[in-house]
Amino acid sequence: MRVIGTAGHVDHGKSTLVQALTGTHPDRLKEEREREMTIDLGFAWLTLPKSEALTDGEEVGIVDVPGHRDFIENMLAGVGGIDAVLFVIAADEGVMPQTREHLAILDLLQIHAGIVVLTKIDLAPDAEWLELITEDIRLLMRNTVLESAPIAPVSARTGQGLPELKQVLAACLAEQPPRLDMGRPRLPVDRVFTMAGFGTVVTGTLLDGVLQVGDEVELLAGEREKLTGRVRGLQTHKKKESAAVPGSRTAANVTGLEVSDIQRGCVIAHPGDYQASRRLDVHFRLLADASLPLEHSAEVKLFIGAAEKIARVRLLGVERLNPGDSGFLQLELEAPVVTVRGDHYILRRPSPGETLGGGIILDAHPRQRYKRFAVDTLQYLQALTVGSPVEVFYQALARSGAVTIQECSDRSGLSNDAARQALEELRASHQVHVVDSDSGVAALPFSALICTQAYWDSLRLRALQEVKAFHQAYPLRRGLPREELKSRLRLAPRIFSPLVRSLLNDERLVEAGSLIWDADHTIRLDLQQQKQVDRLMARFISSPYAPPSVKECLGEIKDDLYTALLELGELIQLSPEVVFRRKDYNQMVAGVCMLIQQHGPITAAQVRDHFNTSRRYALALLEHLDATGITVREGDFRRLKTSQNPV
Repeated sequence: MRVIGTAGHVDHGKSTLVQALTGTHPDRLKEEREREMTIDLGFAWLTLPKSEALTDGEEVGIVDVPGHRDFIENMLAGVGGIDAVLFVIAADEGVMPQTREHLAILDLLQIHAGIVVLTKIDLAPDAEWLELITEDIRLLMRNTVLESAPIAPVSARTGQGLPELKQVLAACLAEQPPRLDMGRPRLPVDRVFTMAGFGTVVTGTLLDGVLQVGDEVELLAGEREKLTGRVRGLQTHKKKESAAVPGSRTAANVTGLEVSDIQRGCVIAHPGDYQASRRLDVHFRLLADASLPLEHSAEVKLFIGAAEKIARVRLLGVERLNPGDSGFLQLELEAPVVTVRGDHYILRRPSPGETLGGGIILDAHPRQRYKRFAVDTLQYLQALTVGSPVEVFYQALARSGAVTIQECSDRSGLSNDAARQALEELRASHQVHVVDSDSGVAALPFSALICTQAYWDSLRLRALQEVKAFHQAYPLRRGLPREELKSRLRLAPRIFSPLVRSLLNDERLVEAGSLIWDADHTIRLDLQQQKQVDRLMARFISSPYAPPSVKECLGEIKDDLYTALLELGELIQLSPEVVFRRKDYNQMVAGVCMLIQQHGPITAAQVRDHFNTSRRYALALLEHLDATGITVREGDFRRLKTSQNPV
């Protein structure tokens, strides 16, 4: 599940573009509609077109953010959890002040996936003007995260370029690695409200794990300490879900928590998984165009996830940071925040408002308040910036899904010896799963497939959810085809086959032929369906060797009920027209074998006369026996295959 965000100057058409793409206008506040200006976050979603990488299309969420400078802090609450950005620039105005500021924020947050959307092309004076604007955009994007981003010209008013934009967006997302699943879900709250009949509902972009209906949760970083509740219901894009996956726009109905307890920036998580902190060690980069240096003890606003907190800066190792400089900070917060190592953040000057810069969290729970110029402290922070071999290997693996040891070694930049040592440590602590092997690390070839344990667990959960969803949608089907499950999961055979095998071994799934189903699933007919089946079966019993045709069966019962009888083995269809009751079919097969054993090769007429049926049924039966290898046709005669002929 992916989430994309908008960014760009005010009145450059972000909300109009979202409406044109999704059919939903993201501005939900009355004041926004009246002023024709986005003030707070808006949300929508769309299904991307099918492509080679996304064979079934992909449903993605959209977070629409304000472009006006007065609402830049609301914008920051929306872009922290996105996978890609639609960076909007209007063709009639070109690059503007908030264009530059939003780009700087995306650069600091390291949001590399994106598309520059050149909107309002219908208002451009001429083609030469569009070429000049495009050249300006390329210059602006140089040496930023969007340097290689494609430029997609569109008109939301006329629809020009929108189909192409969707294709480009699908291709962009297909190139991105899967969302990290650390097995510890956290939902930064960006909206909270009450729904009649349900109670408290919170929304946000789910990070780091799977949240399920029935889970016990706690509220962190609120005004009151560690309030607990339970997930009563989940929705993604207004559809009920039994579980929400990492990266999904999630609405959680939580019992036990009041709306008054929750503010934007609070975090919903499993009890004990996270701790809020009032002190953070960070690496920071001051923007080159910042108006002033950053001084020690300066007051700033910290933006991380959906949270906004006042903090005091402690500069480490230097007296001040000049524009364009980088360094280490220790942030002392007025109120607690929930974050983890590797999260990106933004700092702004409170007054006058100005984006200063940003960086990454090095330590979310520093043990102490450091001496500012201690050499060992600076060395420690530098080591955290680089990361240990184990951390580097794990992060490379976590962002890769399932890969070989060699592939992970290459992506982490470690030597093979260092990679094997890191893998051994991670496997000993049950953080890594070796796919389809119980061998020790030393015996594993570098071609062995590995993934994080959290990723493996999430795949197992997803597979079970997909099978259960199929049963819910088609309760009269025995199971779904193996290839359909593979397509739904979008997994390569090298990971899909061992995944299914593990679930079969654990007796969570059952497989027969090409079908897979949940071990607890049984086809159950309601009273009305059973009456229809009984009525149809009575016709088969009354005329076992000249039964109703397939068309007549479908006139008696619905398609799904007929399919259920086939999958349950009650009926066996021999051709597009002919179907027999399984019991009668077995008797006919035995009868044909007996005739051949007694009389030698037989004709269709002999079979017809023996069962007192018509030529249509006799031919359908014999052709089926030929196809299944029981008989062999020689001219107008059939004989048993040599291996089955006792004569």
